[in-house]
Amino acid sequence: MLNKKKSSRFDELIDAARSRQTRDQPQLDEEKVTFKSKSTDPGYVRTTVYLPKKLHRNLKLAAAADERQMSDIMAELVEKWLAQKS
Repeated sequence: MLNKKKSSRFDELIDAARSRQTRDQPQLDEEKVTFKSKSTDPGYVRTTVYLPKKLHRNLKLAAAADERQMSDIMAELVEKWLAQKS
């Protein structure tokens, strides 16, 4: 006869959580997708712009609706403004 310790409900829950964690963990080795953020890209510089709260909120909503970043929209608008100036 095997002298196996009876597992408790707590042990069963821990085992289930560990197996779920292993199952749900993404396979990073297969995909190896790398994204370069603007904060680490030497082609970008961080700057501060002060906007009225209402304008900032509207910009943020519009950017989210278009699935764009606010910084991309601001860069596009500044480029257009500079092109008009010259």
